[in-house]
Amino acid sequence: MLNPRQAVGNIPAYHPPLAGRDGLRLDFNENTVGCSPRVLERLRTLTYEDLARYPEREPVEAKVAEFLGVPKQDLLLTNGVDEAIHLLCQTYLDPGDEALIVVPTYSMYRIYMTSAGAQVIAVSADSDFRLPVNVIRDSITPRTRMIAIANPNNPTGTFTAAGQLLEIARSAPNAATLIDEAYFEFCGQSILPERNAVPNFFITRTFSKVYGLAGLRAGVLIGPPDQMPSLRRVCSPYNVNAAALACIPDAIEDRPYIDRYVKEAIQSRNRLESTLGSRGIRFWPSQANFVLAQIAATKSAAQAFVEQMRRRGILVRDRSADYGCEGCVRFTVGPEEHTNRLLAALDAVLDELSISQGATRS
Repeated sequence: MLNPRQAVGNIPAYHPPLAGRDGLRLDFNENTVGCSPRVLERLRTLTYEDLARYPEREPVEAKVAEFLGVPKQDLLLTNGVDEAIHLLCQTYLDPGDEALIVVPTYSMYRIYMTSAGAQVIAVSADSDFRLPVNVIRDSITPRTRMIAIANPNNPTGTFTAAGQLLEIARSAPNAATLIDEAYFEFCGQSILPERNAVPNFFITRTFSKVYGLAGLRAGVLIGPPDQMPSLRRVCSPYNVNAAALACIPDAIEDRPYIDRYVKEAIQSRNRLESTLGSRGIRFWPSQANFVLAQIAATKSAAQAFVEQMRRRGILVRDRSADYGCEGCVRFTVGPEEHTNRLLAALDAVLDELSISQGATRS
């Protein structure tokens, strides 16, 4: 009888609520206005021949490496950051190894770690969702082979300073330490200039968020030069599709478009946090393009809030299933016009449900 590996049976199910997403999509941290017009123009130039060929990744990798200021041999383009996480797990984790995450955080870390047969050690964030550096260090053992940290973190939006991240990496010299910077552009601070301070540091970036290319699936993995050949051996040579490779150069070159979107998203984030604060609703100050708020005391009440927002054409994400997030809802922010619609619906639903102060977190 054919059976999957035991590790596969242990993988937690992940079912993102993608179906029926009619309305203003403020639930998945996507760019809410889409990609640069230059990207769309580039897509229109693709020919039959372009799509008939196997994609060639290296020329685009060289352009992205130059843009980020890293040697091209230290950079690998991936099929979204998800593939980068998967490659790290496949390269460094054996069954029985330990892999460390800090919860709540991005779900795919645990999924890919588990699929490799590793034992996932989940360290709880502190009372303000900050990274508990000392607890992480105490949790590192000789079996620790990977550590994954999102910075800024998802779903909380919290940010950790470079010095603390380096301290963690130095405490686990035998572990691949991943710093996932998917939301880097919204905080403007990166560990990238410090990446050579330790020999086990990996950094990921994405084109899914600020660049508005989530549908093309393109990410970046940056790592130590002596480690990248091993990751390339694990990676498919044709992992990034031709359309994504054609569009990436135009996406990174249109800086005015990106800078304008980031500025508006940050202004919207400030407006949303101010509104939540004025209503007495607890939220966690964010360095990303979203804000996490404790709307209610229970999951069912948070779901009722999300449903009422949906009926007003605004999609937001219930995060109650995440560790320590019961009753919490995450709001993506974007340009002013979208934020005006969000805040109008937010005020109406809070009044309708008589929500004036979210339950405190224990």
